Amino acid sequence: MNRTCSRTDAITRSLLGYGVIAGPCYVAIALGQALTRDGFDLTRHSWSLLANGAYGWIQIVNFVLTGLMTVAAAVGLRRALRPGRGRAWAPVLIGAYGLSLVAAGIFRADPAQGFPPGTPERTPVSWHGVLHLVCGAVGFGCLIAACFVLAGRFSREGRRGLAAFSRITGVVFLAGFAGIASGSHGPTTLAFVAAVLLVWAWFSRVSAHFYRHPA
Repeated sequence: MNRTCSRTDAITRSLLGYGVIAGPCYVAIALGQALTRDGFDLTRHSWSLLANGAYGWIQIVNFVLTGLMTVAAAVGLRRALRPGRGRAWAPVLIGAYGLSLVAAGIFRADPAQGFPPGTPERTPVSWHGVLHLVCGAVGFGCLIAACFVLAGRFSREGRRGLAAFSRITGVVFLAGFAGIASGSHGPTTLAFVAAVLLVWAWFSRVSAHFYRHPA
């Protein structure tokens, strides 16, 4: 039996499809740079620093495109969700995170901690560096909140696996963000990288779920 899909459903799925691929694209591009660019140390440097130097434009484009894909997925989520808990706030929070990524690309992080090579360990903080940090903090906060909002909805629907995944992701990402915000490096930086990988995996999973099962 052939299954047909209305134009409205096709558009919704198309938008949610961006949520499935946003994380893998962001991680692949950022991690590829982190492993190949001269002077970059995954145990010390945040991925935001990749926006500096001769190849900084790659990370800037990565921020902006990933942010736009996240916003598109948020619109798809709003279209896919039926009335109920989280319908209003989940898309808004995820959309806000997407906009924060776009802003992070526009307001470039300052060179620091010896990257790019030749940069002093400590550098003055510029206005765009401050805005980059503010946008990041707001966006991360919105994404953490979205994890718990959707966890509540999944729990009410009896989707225990997705509810648990959402809560664990929210807790882990909050802990990772708190650690990196403290200014410590080494294990803390690597823990934050792991938290970023987890939250993008969660976003892909959630987007794929609503792609297949509008709720």
